[in-house]
Amino acid sequence: MKSLFLGIDTSNYTTSAAIADGEGAILLNKKIPLPVREGERGLRQSDAVFHHTKNLPDAARAVREFLGSAEVAEIAALGVSSVPRDAEGSYMPCFLAGVAAAEMTASALGVPLYRFSHQAGHVMAAVNSVCQNGVSDREDFLEKPFLAFHVSGGTTDLLLVEPDEEKVFRIRQIGGSKDINGGQAIDRTGVRMGLAFPCGAEMDRAALTFAGKLPFAKISVEGEACCLSGLENKAAELFESSGNAALVSAFTLDFIGRTLSAMTDNARREFGDLPVLYAGGVMSSLYIRRMLGEKGAFADPVYSSDNAAGTACLAAEVHRRTHGSRLLL
Repeated sequence: MKSLFLGIDTSNYTTSAAIADGEGAILLNKKIPLPVREGERGLRQSDAVFHHTKNLPDAARAVREFLGSAEVAEIAALGVSSVPRDAEGSYMPCFLAGVAAAEMTASALGVPLYRFSHQAGHVMAAVNSVCQNGVSDREDFLEKPFLAFHVSGGTTDLLLVEPDEEKVFRIRQIGGSKDINGGQAIDRTGVRMGLAFPCGAEMDRAALTFAGKLPFAKISVEGEACCLSGLENKAAELFESSGNAALVSAFTLDFIGRTLSAMTDNARREFGDLPVLYAGGVMSSLYIRRMLGEKGAFADPVYSSDNAAGTACLAAEVHRRTHGSRLLL
C-alpha cells in the first residue's frame, strides 16, 4: 500500500492542507484564503482562528475526496505548522487551529504527528519545488548549508539553513528587516491605492505593465539588515502626486527587489558562496524574480505563498528517516 503524508498549515492568511507521496510529489494542495474586509490590511488573530475553524472542515473534505479517488493508499503520518519560526517564544494563536485538527486526525488514524514551524514549511516547499523542477539537486539543500530568504507579510528574514538529522533543517536568522516587512509595505501601499488585501498579485501585474522610468529612491541596507518603512512613505507620496498605480507598484517592487539583491550580496560575502533560496509570498512576484535573476532559486509561485505542501514533505522526510530511508527529491 502506498504511503502518503498529510500536511496542515493555518497561517494568518490561508487555511491549507496538502498531501505528498514519499518521493516529494504534491498530490493535493488545498488552500482557502481567509477573508479580509474591504479597506483593511489583515486580520486579528481571533478572527483568523475563527475563519480557520470554519475552513478546516472544507479542507478535510478535499482530503477525503482525494483519498477516495486515489489508488490504494494510506496516510502514514501527518505534519503540522505549530509555530511561526524555529525560535524560542515564537507563537501565534492561529496555528492552534491547525494543531488541534492535526492532533485529532493523527490520533484517529493511529499515525505519528510531526510538528514544524511555518517558516520551515515555507523553506521545504521551496526546496521541494526547485528539486522537483530539476532546477537544483536535493544535496544542495538537504545535505549542505544554504541561505534562504523568507519574505512575506509577517517576515523579511534572511536565514542560514543547515542540515539537521532530526528536524531536517536547523534554521538561524542572520538578517532581515528592522521595521516593517516586505509584504506589509506592499499591502499597505496597495490598500492605499484601493486594491483588495492581500495586494501582492495585483500590484505585480500592474508593475509589469509599467514601461517608464522610475524615480530614484535610495535603499536602506546595512550588512544583512534592512529598513523598509521609508518605502511605505515614499510610495504614499508618489501615489498622491501621480495617481499612477502601475508606477507606484513598480516603484514598490523595485525597491524591495534592490533591497533583497543587496542583502544577498552582503550575505555571500560574509558566509561564502552558498546556494540561495527565495521563499515566501512576496517571492511569488514575477517582477522581483526577474530583478534577482540568477542570484538564487525560486519555488513555483503556488509554493511561495502560504501552503501546507512543505509541511507534508517535512513529515515525509522525517518519517522516512526514522524508518531507515530518505526522501528522494
